[in-house]
Amino acid sequence: MTPARREQTTYTFITTFPHGMALPNISIDDAAIPIVRNRLEIIVTETSAPATHQADWAPVLIGQSLLFGLLGKLLYSNPARDWVEPLALDNLFEEAPFAAEQESTQRALKLLGEWSADVAREGLTEAMLEDLRVDYTRIFVGHRRMDVPAWESVYFNQERLTFQEETVSVRRWFDRFGVKPGINAREPEDHIAFELSFVGHLAEQAANALDAGDGAAFTELLAAQREFLSDHLLRWGWKWTELALEQAQTNFYQGLALLVQGGLFELSALYDVPIDWEIRFPGLGA
Repeated sequence: MTPARREQTTYTFITTFPHGMALPNISIDDAAIPIVRNRLEIIVTETSAPATHQADWAPVLIGQSLLFGLLGKLLYSNPARDWVEPLALDNLFEEAPFAAEQESTQRALKLLGEWSADVAREGLTEAMLEDLRVDYTRIFVGHRRMDVPAWESVYFNQERLTFQEETVSVRRWFDRFGVKPGINAREPEDHIAFELSFVGHLAEQAANALDAGDGAAFTELLAAQREFLSDHLLRWGWKWTELALEQAQTNFYQGLALLVQGGLFELSALYDVPIDWEIRFPGLGA
């Protein structure tokens, strides 16, 4: 059963980064997720054990909101110096606020740490920035045929069409929880970045409900996450990470794909939503 819609503020996806920098394109203004060094350190130290009681969920949910809010932004934004360079200079990838024990996450932090060290040592050179832009195009734009489709609907129809039933379903989820991606009408809502941002948003809202002592809302939001993961993100997101890892050439985008992979594996275990490794993807010819 789909969770009943609650009256609430309409949010747009936006993440606040170090130095007050905000990435463009996906615009949760009054629920912005602060990515700051000291808060990340607090979250990392508190999320090593699985959540079994309501009180255990708070740091886990905050860590989830931080990681997926960040990933949603980074995977939708064409690389630009004003937001890429601070990621390295502020050592944002030293630790992970969520899924830190996953092997994929640990591999991701190693690659992103090496990338950050190169930028810190040499500055973000034009050659480095161009490599990132080429990699972004390779993954999210493609050449002639898109090897890494970014939209869920493409995976599930042979014609590789967007704006299919998966898009409509995701749009309904966004509407139900008052979320509106700040995008133009030509961008389907089932983009990988938007689905990642959405599970970060649901986690943040669950953490807020827990903090307010609203047990009913907390329970509803956890149930909503399980359902959305089962119906959408965990059906195909893991396959997106595999394809992205095949195409990515830079430590930066290989690291981001591995962060997504580790995060999805952690969500699968945390919310008890098994990944169907045998699912067919007609849009991929498999």
